[in-house]
Amino acid sequence: MKNPQEILRKYWGYENFKASQKPIIDAVLSGKDVLALLPTGGGKSLCYQIPAMANEGLCIVVSPLIALIQNQVQQLKALGIKSIALTGGISKEELNNLLDNCVYGNYKFLYLSPERLQQEIVKDRIAQMQVSLLAIDEAHCISEWGNDFRPAYLNCALLRDIKPEAPLIALTATATAKVAHDITENLQFREHQIFKDSFNRENIYFGVIWEENKQKRLIELCENSDKSVIVYVRSRRMTQVLTAYLNKKNVSATFYHGGIPKEEKEKKLNSWLNNEVRIMVATNAFGMGIDKADVSLVVHYQIPESLENYYQEAGRAGRNGLPAKAILITNKEDEIQLKNQFLKVLPDISFLKQLYNKLNNYFQIPYGTLPEETYPFRFEEFCDLYQLNSPMAYNGLRILDQNSVISLSQNFSRKTTVQFLVSKNHLLDYLERHQRLAPLVQTILRTYGGIFDFETKINTLLISKKASIQEEKIINALAQLDKDEIIRLKASSRDLELVFLVPREDNLTINYFSKKVEAQLQTKSDKVDSMLAYIKNAKLCRNRQLLSYFGEKSYQNCNNCDVCNSPTELDMNNFRAIKNEIIELLQQKESNSRTIIKELQQNEFLVLKVLQKLLEEGNISINSKNEYNLQR
Repeated sequence: MKNPQEILRKYWGYENFKASQKPIIDAVLSGKDVLALLPTGGGKSLCYQIPAMANEGLCIVVSPLIALIQNQVQQLKALGIKSIALTGGISKEELNNLLDNCVYGNYKFLYLSPERLQQEIVKDRIAQMQVSLLAIDEAHCISEWGNDFRPAYLNCALLRDIKPEAPLIALTATATAKVAHDITENLQFREHQIFKDSFNRENIYFGVIWEENKQKRLIELCENSDKSVIVYVRSRRMTQVLTAYLNKKNVSATFYHGGIPKEEKEKKLNSWLNNEVRIMVATNAFGMGIDKADVSLVVHYQIPESLENYYQEAGRAGRNGLPAKAILITNKEDEIQLKNQFLKVLPDISFLKQLYNKLNNYFQIPYGTLPEETYPFRFEEFCDLYQLNSPMAYNGLRILDQNSVISLSQNFSRKTTVQFLVSKNHLLDYLERHQRLAPLVQTILRTYGGIFDFETKINTLLISKKASIQEEKIINALAQLDKDEIIRLKASSRDLELVFLVPREDNLTINYFSKKVEAQLQTKSDKVDSMLAYIKNAKLCRNRQLLSYFGEKSYQNCNNCDVCNSPTELDMNNFRAIKNEIIELLQQKESNSRTIIKELQQNEFLVLKVLQKLLEEGNISINSKNEYNLQR
């Protein structure tokens, strides 16, 4: 066994441990199971990496995201530490060789997704490995009450059966008391310790801005930050829309989401990590495990579904300990959109019973029987036949899968994305020569906006119905348009495969787990309500609200959030004076908000409020350089 302090210094270059890192490492080295609840930026990975380096043998790390796994392995390899990642797209032969390396090659780390633990070859080889430690990262995914329940995480308990002698450490940045209990139960903790560092991030300014023109306010915020920025949105399409807007306004930005090809992802990520691009507009998975300490601003452009997600994403600001901001821009429409996206598509028990009944009828399963075959399943066709809401039906299928009524592959439905590459005039000329394609093209253009600007996911079954053309002919026509370089087509057939796991008993089948489902649906609803309550509560310190949600009592205001820094009556008396100072400054020269705040030396929040008021009244405007100027 080597000294943890020496390992820290030799490989990572740090002289001292942060917060609870040292006691966590000592507990692991003493052979205890550990649950580590550390905030984002709290250095969770070192809590298992250093004990693994201090002992003989291999550390097996279960992690939910391929990008996170690859990032961790690359970092370890750069330090000269032998590490292996079992990612997707590996052939059986390659998988066999990688597992052999873990058995015989003196490797220190094996990273894999929880789904890999379903493979017999993986379980058999783990049994042959000399394992010093089991590490479960993002452990909240194992809890049905967590914000990101992933059924495959329940497989992690198999590692205890295969390697009962190895201690286990579970790590997460977001866990309520109920979720923490779930983690220790599901992972069969033995003699164990729980460590929880304060979730208080004193260097982060938390703020909520109510704004009708969110794009303009986003420009102001980005322009006022001279370091790296992350802007979080809820859809892939929105990442592209906002990036195009920012670039149009001469603000350096790129976008990142799960649908981007691997090489392009790496290119975008590296351009941001190397500060070639300042702003990353991304969906919520971005940033997990990515070590970039100088993010000075995290903006939530749309409301997250839970405070767990919000806090984890906001915590990617200021990891270097310097002052940083986490701002949520919202308006009244956002609340409606949030509920539509996360609550209105949650299936209740009545819908689940209806869905299960129609599923059996669709495959003609007689009552009381259990078929033993795997069925190919056209999901969109099924929803269309029974007039089902697609998102609600998909969520219902996931619940049936989680409760072992059915087993379904997660690659469902045909995914087709289209982007037109030619000008509208060129397209008209093309359709003059290929008139048989005109009805299809016209239907697509009427159905999907922005398809000339962005890759757009289209529903070929919907287009088929609207244009009265067989779906197969639609697919062939799209291939022709792609070949003629009129569109860029990305199409993959990813139909669902379904296996029934219990005999058909209709309502009785659902009744077995109905109370649990009702409780889970209530939990999801409560999480959305808590998120909205946080946004609307402008009386209690933001930091205290967040700490209270995660079970940490605080009786002191942070004095570093929008609530604590809201304008006092005295400030409001200065409103007119600041307004006059801004006008006087802009009479001399056009200036951006950063320059105005610096020159006025006034409360930043109040200066931005005055600027917004002047914009609304039409007294000032913003030019293409993001500078304010007086309206003459």
